[in-house]
Amino acid sequence: MTGTSGTPDATGTGAGAAGGAIGVLVVDDDFMVARVHRAFVERVEPFRVVGVAGTGEEALAAVGELRPDLVLLDLYLPDVFGLDVIPRLRAAGHDCDVMVISAAREADAVRGAVRHGVVDYLLKPFEFEDLRVRLERYAVQRGRLLGTVVRSQADVDRVLAGAAPTAAVPVLPKGMSTETAELVERTLREADGTLSASECAALTGVSRVSARRYLEYFHTVGTADVSLRYGVAGRPERRYRFRGAVTGLALPPAARP
Repeated sequence: MTGTSGTPDATGTGAGAAGGAIGVLVVDDDFMVARVHRAFVERVEPFRVVGVAGTGEEALAAVGELRPDLVLLDLYLPDVFGLDVIPRLRAAGHDCDVMVISAAREADAVRGAVRHGVVDYLLKPFEFEDLRVRLERYAVQRGRLLGTVVRSQADVDRVLAGAAPTAAVPVLPKGMSTETAELVERTLREADGTLSASECAALTGVSRVSARRYLEYFHTVGTADVSLRYGVAGRPERRYRFRGAVTGLALPPAARP
C-alpha cells in the first residue's frame, strides 16, 4: 500500500487478507492518524489492513478494488461527509460492513450512523483497547452470521440479536469513564439483591462518591431501580438493583463499548 491511494498491501488479496483473515480498509484524511489506526488493527487477530484511503472518493474506489470485509470510516473527510459514502457503497453492490471512527459527537451523526447500519461507532481519540474490544466483538458477530443455518424462528432471533447495530458512542456525562461504568454495571448485575453506594464502592474499589454517581446514572437511563431503606435515624439509604435480564452490558446502546 502506498500513501492513501487504496493500493493493497503485499499481503492483500483484493477480497480481504488471506488465510481466513478479516480484511480492513482504513479511511481517514490524516495520514498520521490512519497510520496509527492501521497499527492498532494489525495487532488484533484475525484482522489485516488491505488498504488506506484519505477521501470519500478514494474509499469508494478502494472498496471496489480491494473488497474489504470491514471499513473503518472517518466522517470528516475533505470531499464528502463520511456517512454519505455508505449509501454509495450499497448502490454499487458492496456489502462490506462499516465501523465509524470519528470525532463527530453530534446526535444527528450518531442517528445517521445507526440508520445506515454501522456495526459500531468509536469516538476519537481512543486507546488501542477501545478498538480491540470492538474488533473482537465484530469478529464474533460476523462469524455467527456467516455460520448460521436458519431452521426456525429461534435461529432468526439469535441472528438478529447478535447482529443488532451497536452505535457505541460514549455518551456518559463528563468525567465518567466507560471502563468504570462497565465495572459498576457488572457489579450491580451480579449482586445478590440490591447494593448501596458504599457496598458497590467496596466491591469495585472506586470511591463511594464515584459509585453513587454511576449508580445514579444507571437509574437515570433506566437500567437500575432504586429503593429506599429506612433506618432508625438519619436519611434513608438508597439501594440499587439491576433492571432486566442478564444479557450483557446494561449501558444504553449509545454508550456500549
